[in-house]
Amino acid sequence: MIKELHEKLVKGEITSVQLTEEYFDRIEEKDKKLFAYLTLMKEEALEQAKRVDEKIKNGEEIGILEGIPGAIKDNICISGTRTTAASKILDNYIAPYDATVVKKLKESGAIILGKTNMDEFAMGSSTENSAYGPTKNPSDAERVPGGSSGGSAAAVAADEAVWALGSDTGGSIRQPAAFCGAVGLKPTYGRVSRYGLLAMASSLDQIGPIAKTVEDAAIILSEISGEDSMDATTAKSSGKRYENYLTGEVKGLKIGIVKEYMDGLSKEAKKLIEKAIETYKKLGAEIKEITLPYAKYSLPVYYIIMPCEVSSNLARFDGIKYGMRADDRVKSDLISDHAASQLLETYLDSRRYGFGAEVKRRIMLGTYALSSGYYDAYYLRAQKVRTLIKKDFEKAFKEVDIILTPTTPSPAFKIGEKTEDPLEMYLSDIFTVTANIIGVPAISIPCGNIKEGEKSLPFGIQLTAKWFDEENLLRAAHAYEINT
Repeated sequence: MIKELHEKLVKGEITSVQLTEEYFDRIEEKDKKLFAYLTLMKEEALEQAKRVDEKIKNGEEIGILEGIPGAIKDNICISGTRTTAASKILDNYIAPYDATVVKKLKESGAIILGKTNMDEFAMGSSTENSAYGPTKNPSDAERVPGGSSGGSAAAVAADEAVWALGSDTGGSIRQPAAFCGAVGLKPTYGRVSRYGLLAMASSLDQIGPIAKTVEDAAIILSEISGEDSMDATTAKSSGKRYENYLTGEVKGLKIGIVKEYMDGLSKEAKKLIEKAIETYKKLGAEIKEITLPYAKYSLPVYYIIMPCEVSSNLARFDGIKYGMRADDRVKSDLISDHAASQLLETYLDSRRYGFGAEVKRRIMLGTYALSSGYYDAYYLRAQKVRTLIKKDFEKAFKEVDIILTPTTPSPAFKIGEKTEDPLEMYLSDIFTVTANIIGVPAISIPCGNIKEGEKSLPFGIQLTAKWFDEENLLRAAHAYEINT
């Protein structure tokens, strides 16, 4: 879709201003119902579109993403723009700088339409935890779009953006992409800079694209990836154009099927997975059954490590330097006993009223697991099992190039269906968290629909590749996409 729009712009069949206005009209028409966006940036977007049109008019060459409208998840900073992470504690926060990915997108000439809704601080699997209200699934407004990047996935699926950025800590790009029938890519940890992403769990977070097609996701990855001096975890990049690896060929590629992951799936879900496997066989890929004995511990490991990192990262939100302050009485630098108690009350009240229930739950879980006497029993043990899970995958990747699994256990569930049972909600991430725990790249691509009542709901398959092997991952995903 991006390439087609690029060609239309170059040929003068459409202007960037017309394209941008078309998307804002669509947002105006649809978003009252879907609520995919928290903040729109119409003035800035149209200004950028005018600059692109001027370049084309003057016969200057434009980049592949120049003049193409997209959206940014609201936990990624855009200078001078409200950035809330869908939390009341940051309701009035205006980002003073651009995240590295935003800087790169601006340099590429992309149009940013606005900031998308999400689960508060990216904690959730349904976008119901947003302090501003839930996003609806474009396939069925009574269902969730997934989370935490539900706004980004819904915006792309509903044609309210050509592309979008999300963040993925345990499946937050891939799961909503699967629920909305889009493509969602979590790159290798370190492939894309996290500078300017409001941290949830620093050893797990990764920014990535949500798009209509694998090719579009590859184009966005090409634009946002690379080493960054502002993020010490980023790896050196040779400036690859990932879209150039989409040959449509998978002959001889070894694809692993995890026996344990097929248990518990519905008949319809199993049929779609088996159909996907058959497609790869016809394309000449070699299918091999593999085992990942420690993978079953991924969810408990994730739900120990992640809250511990949440507890540490969210300690900075105290209502003093920025964000919501529940009590504005503490004015003096001279802190008496009375003032000290007032200061503590300000901290406690700001966090009590600023954070939602799920954020508080995870902070408390993490603080408990890190506390004296429990650190070894929980956090340290989880890190040891994390190493065992990584060894499982290292062994598996000696036998296969790609691992194929479902993205989610089921299609999108109804709004409110799992809010009373956090454990059931957490199970939505059962197939996705592993990629974050060990840092490998993974992608969700649509593989058909599952009928539930009168509704036909999107379902996705997940492909996982070796560390820094986005080329094979995208090639395999693209080959499936163009042959189904």
